[in-house]
Amino acid sequence: MTPTIRRARAADAAALAELGARTFRDTFGADNTPEDLAMHLESAYGVTQQAREIADAAMQTLVADDHGMLVAFAQLHRGAAPASVTGPAPIELMRFYVAKDWHGRGLARQLMSQVVDAAREAGAETLWLGVWERNPRAIAFYRKMGFVDVGSHVFVVGTDPQTDRIMSRPLAGMGAD
Repeated sequence: MTPTIRRARAADAAALAELGARTFRDTFGADNTPEDLAMHLESAYGVTQQAREIADAAMQTLVADDHGMLVAFAQLHRGAAPASVTGPAPIELMRFYVAKDWHGRGLARQLMSQVVDAAREAGAETLWLGVWERNPRAIAFYRKMGFVDVGSHVFVVGTDPQTDRIMSRPLAGMGAD
């Protein structure tokens, strides 16, 4: 059975913090020092931080709920885009994570479809994201979803500055496929 994709609620903050930290650790833990990883997880995935993000009017958090357990999430953020994102009315796909045991089951594609719909509903015409240059699986997925590489920026994990590829795609006339 497929999880239900819905907007996050305040009551999801603790589960979202746990899922965010777990999926980030699973994906990037082996490539970062324990100290840098711990510093990043503490600043990005605490319960208070997630509650603040869920309540933030400039953000929209979507979660995939499998019988009361969060198994994936995505966060859209309305704000300034990097200069390399040249499409009109941009919105950032700030986070997009699927729990490891749900990889390869079609959930990421379903979640991306909901992200595209939510971005359109928010009035966006361009969707952009940053993805670590050393994450080929995610880069390949985003390419399948219609994103193209438009530049780079620095993303700091703890004290380690890393290079993210910036990818974007237009929303007009495109589905999630």
